[in-house]
Amino acid sequence: MLKEVIVVEGKMDTIAVKRALECDTIETGGFALGKHTLAKIAAAYEKRGIIILTDPDGSGERIRKYLTDRFPDAKQAFVPKKDASVPDDVGIEQASPEAILEALGKLHVSHFDVEEIFSAADLIRAGLSGSKDASAKRSAVGARLGIGYANARTFLKRLNTYGITREEFEKAAEDIGDGDDLSGHSKA
Repeated sequence: MLKEVIVVEGKMDTIAVKRALECDTIETGGFALGKHTLAKIAAAYEKRGIIILTDPDGSGERIRKYLTDRFPDAKQAFVPKKDASVPDDVGIEQASPEAILEALGKLHVSHFDVEEIFSAADLIRAGLSGSKDASAKRSAVGARLGIGYANARTFLKRLNTYGITREEFEKAAEDIGDGDDLSGHSKA
């Protein structure tokens, strides 16, 4: 049984997560977080710790940001969009147990004593900003690092606040440039 409580968006997300491992979850019900739900999350945060595992889409990112602002020491898990998608739907409920376990194996905690290791120039040099396929490359590198997809500005913030080392970043960027396709899968 996982010590932390996993915060997900809905009932189907809970079902998908519980297929992957034995754990407790709290459902936000989307962005309509009521007082009762926030109180449950706060209690879990104080007593056991929480892991935020929201959908890899715009709504999921807004929920993640809102919760992270309220619960700064929450652990963050990201399932890449490619692993949580079916035609016409994106969400944790679409992810395989293996994708969920992989995301939980790459947990990050946001550090508010931001260490400016990376700059916008690093993203440009790695082709993660300012190039035609920068978005796809950020998605692939984010999946490798376990920090999810984000626009260039948010991606840079995650690099500097989630404890990513220069070596981890350079290896992930190099792997994408050395024969891995932009979905994060190795070419055989």
